[in-house]
Amino acid sequence: MATCADILRSEFPEIDGQVFDYVTGERGPGGECARGWRGRPARPGPPEPRAPPSAGVLHSGSADFESVDDLVEAVGELLQEVSGDSKDGAGIRAVCQRMFNTLRLAEPQSQGHSQVLLDAPIQLSKMTESYDYGDKVPGLIKRDQSSTVNAKKLEKAEARLKAKQEKRTEKDTLRTAGPPVLEEASASQAGSKKESRLESSGKNKSYDVRIENFDVSFGERVLLTGADVNLAWGRRYGLVGRNGLGKTTLLKMLATRSLRIPAHISLLHVEQEVAGDDTMALQSVLESDTFREGLLQRERQLSAQIAAGRAEGPEAAQLAEIYAKLEEIEADKAPARASVILAGLGFNVKMQQQPTREFSGGWRMRLALARALFARPDLLLLDEPTNMLDVRAILWLENYLQTWPSTILVVSHDRNFLNAVATDIIHLHSQRLDSYRGDFETFIKSKQERLKSQQREYEAQQQYRQHIQVFIDRFRYNANRASQVQSKLKLLEKLPELKPVDKEVEVVIKFPDGFEKFSPPVLQLDEVDFHYDAQHPVFSRLSVSADLESRICVVGENGAGKSTMLKLLMGDLAPVRGIRHAHRNLKIGYFSQHHVEQLDLNVSAVELLARKFPGRPEEEYRHQLGRYGISGELAVRPVASLSGGQKSRVAFAQMTMPCPNFYILDEPTNHLDMETIEALGRALNSFRVRPSAPPSGLPLWMPFLSPSCR
Repeated sequence: MATCADILRSEFPEIDGQVFDYVTGERGPGGECARGWRGRPARPGPPEPRAPPSAGVLHSGSADFESVDDLVEAVGELLQEVSGDSKDGAGIRAVCQRMFNTLRLAEPQSQGHSQVLLDAPIQLSKMTESYDYGDKVPGLIKRDQSSTVNAKKLEKAEARLKAKQEKRTEKDTLRTAGPPVLEEASASQAGSKKESRLESSGKNKSYDVRIENFDVSFGERVLLTGADVNLAWGRRYGLVGRNGLGKTTLLKMLATRSLRIPAHISLLHVEQEVAGDDTMALQSVLESDTFREGLLQRERQLSAQIAAGRAEGPEAAQLAEIYAKLEEIEADKAPARASVILAGLGFNVKMQQQPTREFSGGWRMRLALARALFARPDLLLLDEPTNMLDVRAILWLENYLQTWPSTILVVSHDRNFLNAVATDIIHLHSQRLDSYRGDFETFIKSKQERLKSQQREYEAQQQYRQHIQVFIDRFRYNANRASQVQSKLKLLEKLPELKPVDKEVEVVIKFPDGFEKFSPPVLQLDEVDFHYDAQHPVFSRLSVSADLESRICVVGENGAGKSTMLKLLMGDLAPVRGIRHAHRNLKIGYFSQHHVEQLDLNVSAVELLARKFPGRPEEEYRHQLGRYGISGELAVRPVASLSGGQKSRVAFAQMTMPCPNFYILDEPTNHLDMETIEALGRALNSFRVRPSAPPSGLPLWMPFLSPSCR
């Protein structure tokens, strides 16, 4: 079997010795022992003993190269220079492919660490005595120092190889180091002496939130730099932007007051679900108003003291004052108001009297939202409030928030919700925040106009700069025009530096096509009855069927049984009565609304796919993740450090890896930004099943089931 050195000798007979050493780690044409194969006469006499090979690029075998692309990146540029015009890029790649295959074939032998036992020790002193080299000693023979290779390119190639080896070492360390330590968010803000004096003196009575010149970072990644946020009292702000840019992190910085917010402004961040205990749902909402609860507790204490005859005049006066405050805040109407909020969010009368521990995570999130709405903070922070709501609850929430008396900052990717609720839009992009007046549709129009204006201004300035530069270049060495040239130079320095428009990369999602043709129906429920409790049936005589041309959207109120029906279709639940029929070659791709719970958050996205689908090259996992926007550094970060939308994309990559031919999607748009939602719609519309034989008619389409259809 030819070695890599043999391949280089045959393909590049005029290869430089320094390049040969760098690639193979063996003595190349620059040394005396290698000249024979270049067509020059070799030194007469016994063969010269070879010097120990240096550590070349190929020294460690294929361990440093995951693919032939890595090998081309390491040595391709040097080999192109050596070949001159004799080989193009394809020829260089073909040579690298041969060397890569040679390394892969030789790897099992190298992993065995085979050794050769010599018959007797070698004594270099006796070897040198037997050879007539004059003053030269093997191993001390000086090589020809002249080299035709570009030293800068050689250094550049060595730097690339070193960086790749360091990256591989770091990756191996992460794999053996156990669960990774997650990065934490941090914020810094420029101080204002005037605001500090107002805050310390207690004279700041404004409920406007004004935060200027602040930075937000997540680990080593800068999310915002030199940003400003101005939240006017009574306005409702929608915070929008691509997944992973820092919207949720900004809300957390505000909620924890890592960014300075006046102490007299109360705020609530609806992020975590309510802890489950024996507290009734209605009482849990009432307890969120701490001021009212404190007054009621003190009223009970004073009433008990008066009833026991231990109270004096001051206690009676204090009790009267408490009654006045309770009447002022309309404490007696609080239970009715809390019940209305719970009913709007889907809690019936029976559910309002159930302990919180009996509710699922989604319903506890609704309880957290109800508590925030009931408490009426000065600044309400909402992060994707519509994710766990059905259509009726979303419409109720829209109407309720339209009469909200204080300030709201909401992160949402629901276009209709933002149009109904938001009075202003804050756009997070390019590590900065831009504010727009109006709802989401107005924001889209205003942003497009702003970008066009910015691009026109940039192009006009570039033309003006070019015009001035032409004058400077023309008369730079003209003594009569020296003063004018200096004036033009100063004018260029004073011009503000405008930047071109940052064009956001279009989100592209593509589902792998199927290649099987089935006779309908491919999935069917026939006269199915199902119940968890015999006293409360979920379905009675349910019939539904789907074929390859189906596009089915499942809608209904929470608790109606949408997810249960999907699990019956999946086969995860068995009907109490009736038949489930599925084609024998059916491969279902299932996207759960609780998909995050099914992901291992302690590993990277690449490793997640490698564990789920072992035995494939890493390039395949990366390519699969790249289909859904998880590329580059995102693919090797712990899944726990990704945003909600990025975790959803990882779940899509995992779902489509085995190339299903039938998709069941349960709330697939949760956490996805608007651009990704639109890309998902395009991907579903363009998905098709291609028969193995040429189709005789229209292409067949995959079914799409989802309870989210708004």
